[in-house]
Amino acid sequence: MYTEIKINTEASECLVNITEKIQQVVCDSKIKEGVCVVFIPHTTAGITINSAMDILTLKDIIAETHRLVPTRVDFNHIYDTPADAAGHIKSVLIGNSLTLIVKNGELVLGGSQSVLFFEFDGPRTRHVSLRVMGDSE
Repeated sequence: MYTEIKINTEASECLVNITEKIQQVVCDSKIKEGVCVVFIPHTTAGITINSAMDILTLKDIIAETHRLVPTRVDFNHIYDTPADAAGHIKSVLIGNSLTLIVKNGELVLGGSQSVLFFEFDGPRTRHVSLRVMGDSE
């Protein structure tokens, strides 16, 4: 099963917990055992797994990613803004896809793990592509 989910980001850089949206897609697919591939078709966004239990963790991740790749004007990009250029580099570092295991119709994640969409050049409306594959009931 293939589908897309839409995300509206609210800041220039932010993390959005999309675990429940992905889990709903897995439930709707009726796949009991298999995998869910998550793909971000954007060059200034990424996807990762980390803890979303404490909002300050998310703030730290955003701040440190920005510290590693700050928005600056001396990038070599010709056609992009400095924010776009920084977003492209952050996307390479974070990544644009995940493969998640599905067991008994549920995503296999650790107790404090969440799937986080990472916006690097917002706010924007974004799309996440999902493909759920495996054995159904």
